[in-house]
Amino acid sequence: MDFIQTVIWALVALGILVSFHELGHFLVARACGVRVLRFSVGFGRRLFSRYDRHGTEFTIAAIPLGGYVKMLDEREGQVPADQLDQAFNRKSVWARIAIAAAGPLANFLLAIVFFWVVFLGGTSGPVPIVKSVEPGSIAARAGLEPEQEILSIDGQPTPTWQALNWRLANRLGDTGTIEFAVRYPDSELEYQMVADIDRWLSGREVPDPVAEAGLEMWTPPITMVLSQVVPDSPAERAGVKAGDRILATDGQRFDGWSSWTEYVRARAGETLQVEVERDGERKLLEVTPEPVTLDNGERIGRIGVGPVVESWPEERVRTFHYGVVGALTKGLQETRDKTVFTLNALKKLVFGQLSTRNLSGPITIAKVAGTSAEAGWQSFLSLLALLSISLGVLNLLPIPVLDGGHLLYYGIEAIKGSPVSERVQMIGLQVGMAMVLGIMGLALYNDILRL
Repeated sequence: MDFIQTVIWALVALGILVSFHELGHFLVARACGVRVLRFSVGFGRRLFSRYDRHGTEFTIAAIPLGGYVKMLDEREGQVPADQLDQAFNRKSVWARIAIAAAGPLANFLLAIVFFWVVFLGGTSGPVPIVKSVEPGSIAARAGLEPEQEILSIDGQPTPTWQALNWRLANRLGDTGTIEFAVRYPDSELEYQMVADIDRWLSGREVPDPVAEAGLEMWTPPITMVLSQVVPDSPAERAGVKAGDRILATDGQRFDGWSSWTEYVRARAGETLQVEVERDGERKLLEVTPEPVTLDNGERIGRIGVGPVVESWPEERVRTFHYGVVGALTKGLQETRDKTVFTLNALKKLVFGQLSTRNLSGPITIAKVAGTSAEAGWQSFLSLLALLSISLGVLNLLPIPVLDGGHLLYYGIEAIKGSPVSERVQMIGLQVGMAMVLGIMGLALYNDILRL
């Protein structure tokens, strides 16, 4: 069932993004007087199609990994004399530039709309307060200490955990210095702390910037009282119940939930003597953690319980509310920032500052789409906005077969006054196709490795 839901949400995400991208091409082509023959979402065999009053066929095809708008064009077949003025190739170079650019621009517009809706609903996030600093890490070298609030990274505000993560992610692969602005509890004084970095995490696959910087952020205490016991789990079969307080295991007492779970995880298949307190009485139960293999191949023990987590104090959560105009302004800023981030990441991939293992394909996108949908509508819309920006940026790359490649040719034509030769365009098409297929293959290969 989870697999089916993941596939459904992935198809929804791809369908929305591709449809809006092609809608951009379609609307501008129509506005420029070009006859559109087909508007297709997906490739391959047609599953559904209908025609509008202009004779355009709207199609949903079997392979949902893209789409296209087919326009009347003399280069692709005979065009009746009375329709030559509606042919794409007969339009001015500026009209063709507008049509080619409309798809990526539609994706940026869609991202702005999605972010606008998200911010209209209000946002919130934990205040980035340091819980602990790993010795020898970047944070330790900068001089960060527990209970400090991180105000900014390199002068860019970090009001929440999410903002902190994005600011640190923007420095992946960099060499130079990273600057933290912090303040102590109950103080308004700001302190600037600096650490050197050298190709930071350049070879790491899907790094966690906050953890890799040596930071553990503050979270509410986790008690040793159980909030849930998974049905038919080793814990339930042993008689463990929600509300039990764990006192000791194998005669050992633990200073917190983390150390206790580490003890359990390291003992797959071993019988543990778990002492619990229930309704004022102590009980000794025998629990055998079942072996579980994680995605990275690690084998751990799991008994199927969850703890009671104390609620977040109001002063450690920031909530933001925006009006219609404020949300739109914030949506524009977010789209700009994420576009710059995407371009910066692409540059680092090209120059080897980031590992190509960070490239993701349809499998990873599907998994993330399913997870974000489960997290709520704001999370799903935020993901769609990010994917829409990525689609817009990638399509503007000057690679033949992509919109950016067409824009490159049209730009040359506008400067020199004549089209790029058919031979050059054909060679570019072959090179571009090889590049795109290579990138797609690498992304899919990374996806399979992550499975």
